[in-house]
Amino acid sequence: MPRRPRIVLPGTPLHIIQRGNNRQACFYADEDYLIYLSWLEEFARQCSCSIHAYVLMTNHVHLLITPHKLDSAGSMMKRLGQRYVQYVNRTYRRSGTLWEGRFRSCITQEENYVLGCYRYIELNPVRANMVEHPAEYRWSSYRGNAQGEVSSLLEPHGLYNALGTDEASRRENYRDLFRYHLEPGLVDDIRVATNGNFALGNDLFKEQIEEALGRRVTPGRSGRPRKPVTN
Repeated sequence: MPRRPRIVLPGTPLHIIQRGNNRQACFYADEDYLIYLSWLEEFARQCSCSIHAYVLMTNHVHLLITPHKLDSAGSMMKRLGQRYVQYVNRTYRRSGTLWEGRFRSCITQEENYVLGCYRYIELNPVRANMVEHPAEYRWSSYRGNAQGEVSSLLEPHGLYNALGTDEASRRENYRDLFRYHLEPGLVDDIRVATNGNFALGNDLFKEQIEEALGRRVTPGRSGRPRKPVTN
């Protein structure tokens, strides 16, 4: 069965997740995280992608990006994945695949959802009970977005910039977003949309994306189609 084409529109944010094969580890030492982030920046620039948020977990990666060309996200993830697998296999004297198939993604409505994805990504270590606060986790974008830690990788989304009139106020207002946990419904919506390659947003946004692409961007109904009623 052919796989469904990925939903991508240049200029529209994309939430990406890539998992290790069979949930196995992808990062083993600090150097691995540093090398991955260095290559992420390199290939993001080469492939015209803006990186807004990220978290590198032990066995998977989350990214919030804006691709500026139709093939930007796919090209970036392909180059990054191949380069990093070669590095891991060479460094740890292993062979074979590292990633669980192709990366998963969802196109994301800007209003109400982009900042939710920022929080979803950077709160991942908290939900995993690895830390009590996202600032305690080294391998995410939280310290850059919330605390001003210098990062040449990050490019703020317009909605992040709209949080304040200067950097200090933006960071303060961004930190306020993390005073509360994400609503369970939003967490579920992000997971379903990302794992299924669907659109994340309200009904109007989904209708607009379906019209632009000419195909379904929401989950179909389970079960067999109903037979038409005949009189």
